Amino acid sequence: MDARFFDISDDTPVYVISVAAQLSGLHPQTLRQYDRLGLVSPGRTAGRGRLYSTRDIVLLREVQRLSQEHGINLAGIKRILELETENMRLHEEVTRLRGELTMLRALVRYELPPA
Repeated sequence: MDARFFDISDDTPVYVISVAAQLSGLHPQTLRQYDRLGLVSPGRTAGRGRLYSTRDIVLLREVQRLSQEHGINLAGIKRILELETENMRLHEEVTRLRGELTMLRALVRYELPPA
């Protein structure tokens, strides 16, 4: 059996809160607080327990870094994360639109008769 059998990505919620706390270096209560504040949104089990993904763990470490190293409060961190998400979304949209523009330019060149 190979690793592809499980089909697990960085977004797959697999870590219970105790393991996520250990991996992130944070107390489980801190993880619960970050969830309540919307800084991280773990998956849920059928019994409503939290399940964290590898991406969530990385995000938790980033929240801690911004708080500890830069002294940013949690409201500021939440805004930073929102802006980073929006920035990524806009970057993807610009990339998609550039591709469409390239296609349209090629189409116009192909369909226009020589001058």
